[in-house]
Amino acid sequence: MENYMEYKGYIGTVSFNANDEVFYGKIHGITDLVTFEGQSVKELKKAFKDAVDDYLETCSALGKEPNKTFKGTFNVRLTAELHQKAAIAALRKSLSLNDFVKKAISFAVDHQNTVTAE
Repeated sequence: MENYMEYKGYIGTVSFNANDEVFYGKIHGITDLVTFEGQSVKELKKAFKDAVDDYLETCSALGKEPNKTFKGTFNVRLTAELHQKAAIAALRKSLSLNDFVKKAISFAVDHQNTVTAE
């Protein structure tokens, strides 16, 4: 099941609020919080595309870069056991743990159809 939509290179997550009977979501990978909603899938898709277009137009008018800037660093929390296994695997490959993690993430991104949420 996919809980996201894509448009113009932007991803919008999709959720459903049963109490209000409305689909809603937000655009990811941008510097601001932009949300959208609809009471049907058709309305939700249109609202998402309209939100992306409006955001891009607003950023252009303001001379603002719309995309979030990524620094290339982030914290990863692992179990102690997985941390140890990763450190040993990196050592066996003569890699730093950082390079081992970069290669693992690169592999997962390149093979994302085989990566599961489990």
